[in-house]
Amino acid sequence: MDLVIRDVTVVDGTGQDSYRADVGVSDGRIAEIRPAPATGAGPRLSGARVLDADGLALAPGFIDMHAHSDLALLRDPDHSAKAAQGVTLEVIGQDGLSYAPVDDATLAEVRRAITGWNGGAPGDTSVDFDWRSVGEYLDRLDRGFDGRGIAVNAAYLVPQGTVRMYAVGQDDRPATAAELDRMRQLVAESLEQGAVGMSSGLTYTPGMYADDAELTELCRVVARYDGYYCPHHRSYGAGALRAYEEMVDLTRTAGCALHLAHATMNFGVNKGKAPDLIALLDKALDGGADISLDTYPYTPGCTTLVAMLPSWASAGGQDAILERLRDASTAEKIRHHMEEIGADGCHGVPIEWDTIEISGVSDPALTAHVGRTIAETARLRGESGWLTARRLLIDDRLGSTILQHVGHEENVREIMRHRVHTGGSDGILQGAKPHPRAYGTFPQYLGRYVRELGVLSLEECVAHLTSRPAARLRLGDRGLVREGYRADLVLFDPGTVAAGSTFAAPRTLPVGIPHVLIDGRFVIEDGRRTDVLAGRSVRRTA
Repeated sequence: MDLVIRDVTVVDGTGQDSYRADVGVSDGRIAEIRPAPATGAGPRLSGARVLDADGLALAPGFIDMHAHSDLALLRDPDHSAKAAQGVTLEVIGQDGLSYAPVDDATLAEVRRAITGWNGGAPGDTSVDFDWRSVGEYLDRLDRGFDGRGIAVNAAYLVPQGTVRMYAVGQDDRPATAAELDRMRQLVAESLEQGAVGMSSGLTYTPGMYADDAELTELCRVVARYDGYYCPHHRSYGAGALRAYEEMVDLTRTAGCALHLAHATMNFGVNKGKAPDLIALLDKALDGGADISLDTYPYTPGCTTLVAMLPSWASAGGQDAILERLRDASTAEKIRHHMEEIGADGCHGVPIEWDTIEISGVSDPALTAHVGRTIAETARLRGESGWLTARRLLIDDRLGSTILQHVGHEENVREIMRHRVHTGGSDGILQGAKPHPRAYGTFPQYLGRYVRELGVLSLEECVAHLTSRPAARLRLGDRGLVREGYRADLVLFDPGTVAAGSTFAAPRTLPVGIPHVLIDGRFVIEDGRRTDVLAGRSVRRTA
């Protein structure tokens, strides 16, 4: 036995009661689990190394079902933002925009469009974009740093918005028959090369320009490969329930599994309406639909400032957006839609500038904006909120990220109790003041929502973060502490585990998670990041 974890409380991911045991690890897998004798007598497991884990809980490694580490995994070998939380697998390629499949022109546009999420703008040389297909990107993850791999494992969703940009362009129009065929081909090739499903960002351009018929056809392809569809749907605000219903109906028509991304009910119009969403989901599940969802345990959201614009103002790509913002008459039309009508980019709700906090900028000269709401900066300057936002969009070339303070605690708690709920950080690692969920989601669940509030039991919560996402990803040897399973494991102290990250200090690492293993190797040991790079791509299998 390479390693024996002795006298540990096993929270095995099934949701069943925890128990005391010795757990042996060999060759990257769980080799034996021997329940600890009640008297302390009897044979014990032995191995080359014995870790006394009395007082600690042992769980499967946590699976982050909604991550934005697409470039961070290739730029940062440490990646403690996730490793220190006990995350051993991230699902990337989210919200319909990522870096494969692409041609040269599409890659340049995507890099510009999601600079606020991931960095990597044209001219940034921190990552060598030496891939174009999904298979090549996954190969790049496998090589990682000097051929040694990456910090944690990663699965990839083929991004529908990128696919549409590649095949159709950035215009707001229906795809032609030939373009739809090309999109089907790109999605199929991506799944064949290892993508586990398809994502969409239906409040982001150009993915939002796809109608239901187009999305249904692409989901039929996903279904053929036994993947799942993960939409950021068309509204989390005024039209939220209809948007959820649209995705349920669409995927049932396509025969495709559905995973709802960051399944929140936000803005004033949805206060206290989580039961309405749950009723909708329960009816579909009881009728045979295959649905899961993820959430983060915080109320504010996080995205880019440019995402707030109406879709018509975002057609044609980054240069076209900037041109419209610079034109006074067009800018006034944009303001009217955002402040008085409710732009689709802001989920159909008139924007409130005191809820929009700048979390990061691309241009260091603009850092004075960070940590302030648009309304606060506008008051300091003696100008309107729209003028402040417009100036920032132009000056930062659309690269600013925001926290959007529009959530409701009662909705967060209600949704996380659901039987198909999983955990996802939606963690954007860019910016001077990122959302603390990027560094704190998983210990926040265990510390605040299990130990402090009792919203979930420890065993149930661990199941939400491990076996449920593993089942959605169709991983037969991850997500449980079980003999023969991969030794992707986290040891934590249930009495002290907590998120260190706060809105004031968002990059603070958690406490109470002393050890994390991937493939039986310590990536976190005694609370410190090792130099082990045990992560690889996790690919869809036939």
